[in-house]
Amino acid sequence: MAVVAEVAPVVANTRNRNGRRDVHTSRQARIGWMFSTPALIFVGMVTIFPIVFSVALSLSNVSVTGSGFALQGFTFSNYSQLVHSSTWRYALGFTVIYTVVTVLVELVLGTAIALALERLTKGRGLMMALLLLPWSIITVISAELWQYIYEGTYGVLQAIFQALGLGAPVFLGSPTSAVVSMMVADVWKTTPFVAVIVIAGLVMLPGDVYEAAACDGASAWTIFWKITLPLLRPTIAIAVLFRILQAFGVFDLPFVLTGGGPGTATTSLAILSYKVMFQNIDYGPGAAVAVSATLLVVLGCLAFLRVFKAQVGREEIQ
Repeated sequence: MAVVAEVAPVVANTRNRNGRRDVHTSRQARIGWMFSTPALIFVGMVTIFPIVFSVALSLSNVSVTGSGFALQGFTFSNYSQLVHSSTWRYALGFTVIYTVVTVLVELVLGTAIALALERLTKGRGLMMALLLLPWSIITVISAELWQYIYEGTYGVLQAIFQALGLGAPVFLGSPTSAVVSMMVADVWKTTPFVAVIVIAGLVMLPGDVYEAAACDGASAWTIFWKITLPLLRPTIAIAVLFRILQAFGVFDLPFVLTGGGPGTATTSLAILSYKVMFQNIDYGPGAAVAVSATLLVVLGCLAFLRVFKAQVGREEIQ
């Protein structure tokens, strides 16, 4: 009984302390919500509201009036037009191919550059600064630079090809060459972004694993495939997700570089949505194009994460 009598005040004091801590935590939470509410409201106004409004536009009969436009009734006809539109199907195919090709090339090149920079002992900071120059240039300016490089009369590449006696190729004049030229411009600009993310992952890898592999006589190629690449998969997944989101919504590069042409050769879903809404003044189908692109990229990212999680789970079991 004496022991219980001695323990009881301690328990009571602990409960009181926990109670004070809970009150203090609740007070901090209220203060945090109070300060973050304006920011959350602003984020909702500039992100959530436009998304909801775009969905509403895509599901409505939109008529243009003298003072703007009006929503008249619920309909799925805007999405029916997309399914039966060859232009939308081509824009979808182009966007998917563009995303897959550019992301894969940037991932391979970015990983190779990161591995090379990670092994540098001197000058790594300077090389990192030089690497980030393409990524730091605004895409519109980068597109203007590449347009000057590809220009058919006074472009830099034209002068180089003519000086080498290789003729005068047309970089932006045919559909295939325009698509390839745009991909090259995107890879040049965005590969440094992937390289920086991969370098950050390489720095965090445990050194003792490599020491053990070296002691076992593993070759550099075996170390890369069996140790480095599996450990880098979470980092690579982050880079791929960011690049899928950026590449699937590409707008500024083709808008400045090719205008979506020649014809519709470089017309992405974002370019198509812009043309339908603001050139054809057809807000319902234009909003449907934008919403379909958003849904497709979200579903693609979720599928990628599901496959990645399943792959990691199988490796942990093994």
